[in-house]
Amino acid sequence: MAAVSNRNPNGNDINSDKNYDNKKPKPIRRKPVYFWTNSDVVKWLWRQCTDTYTLYGHLFTEHDITGRTLVRMNEISLEKLGISNQDHRDALWQEILKLRLRTDILEMRDLESKN
Repeated sequence: MAAVSNRNPNGNDINSDKNYDNKKPKPIRRKPVYFWTNSDVVKWLWRQCTDTYTLYGHLFTEHDITGRTLVRMNEISLEKLGISNQDHRDALWQEILKLRLRTDILEMRDLESKN
């Protein structure tokens, strides 16, 4: 009588939790904006606003802008930060508003899923 193997062709135990064939992978959830460090904010600025990053990225580092600070910023605070060009402020403000919106949508989804 042949022994029954509990291993798949890759050598993995078919009864272990590592068998993902029958499970949907969970979507990777990014760190909430409110927990972003200054490094996370600078990465976001580089990805979303490359031109702005090259001109003003150092300001975000010098002033230690975190995610919590970023989403609370407005056009006036961007000007006080040192971004004097109106077009650059407008472009950056638009990206911040998009980030706020995405953050709010994720929070609403979380609240709905808990109810």
